Amino acid sequence: MLVSVVIPTYNRLPILKKCLDSLENQILIEEIYDYEIVIVDDGSTDGTVDWLEKNIENFPHLRIFEQSHGGPALGRNLGVNKSNGDVIIFIDSDLVVDKFFLSNHLISLNRAWIKLGNRKCFTYGSVINTSNFNNPNSEPFKFQDLSWAYFATGNVAIDKKILEKSGLFDTSFRLYGWEDLELGERLRYMGVKLIKCPKAIGFHWHPALSLDQIPKLIRIEKERAKMGLVFYRKHPTLRVRFIIQYTFIHRCLWEFLTLGGLINIKTLSPLLTFLIKNGRSRLAMELLRIPLNLIGVRQIFREAALIGL
Repeated sequence: MLVSVVIPTYNRLPILKKCLDSLENQILIEEIYDYEIVIVDDGSTDGTVDWLEKNIENFPHLRIFEQSHGGPALGRNLGVNKSNGDVIIFIDSDLVVDKFFLSNHLISLNRAWIKLGNRKCFTYGSVINTSNFNNPNSEPFKFQDLSWAYFATGNVAIDKKILEKSGLFDTSFRLYGWEDLELGERLRYMGVKLIKCPKAIGFHWHPALSLDQIPKLIRIEKERAKMGLVFYRKHPTLRVRFIIQYTFIHRCLWEFLTLGGLINIKTLSPLLTFLIKNGRSRLAMELLRIPLNLIGVRQIFREAALIGL
């Protein structure tokens, strides 16, 4: 079987190098006769494509494609269309994988195909979050790493024909968020089953929190709100409202936890600074999520009012 690993990337060259190194050092089961790594560069400005082309001899499985900056949905669709594999594995370009990563996905897929009598399933691997750039795969699994998403492209494997039948990703999701979960809803409607595959481990690297990241995090929350409504308008169900936090329960929850906004980015800044300086950036991030959630929920209600929802 030929496996295609599809990876959209945008200005992530340092961690992308580690991602590719880990993918080139896979221990394969006999069912995988070969694999390809399909990189789609989404208009990076950090020299990603130049570096990849100059170092292509170090990555014998790599194929490189480029597009103007259009977002991960467009990039993943291009990657699928250019791929040659029977199975598509999606990961992000800041994921460093275990050496048995591909094999464990295929072992789980094969077992599920036999049990189901068809290929209407996908495997969902483990994602362990880490800020350790030098040795990302040393991070242990934590409670915060648990995910209840149905289809998240940080670490999933699926039969290519089933994926194509779903219609691929909706490219109207041009900002941050929800394009993978929206595809997941369509897969659910098709009866495609989620198969947990905890042994297919990926280590998701992101830098430790610093205060200068906060404006970007606020922007992302506002983008997620806009894309959340794109998601909801395609699937106007209570389930999706809960997923995107477009309910009065969520509005009341985050207003309550922030005392109506009194606990906000500004008032938390001294505590966040203290925690970061004392090596507690993970705790600082968890505290920061509280006002960030309020920003996101307020934004989604504001956007909904503007479009008459």
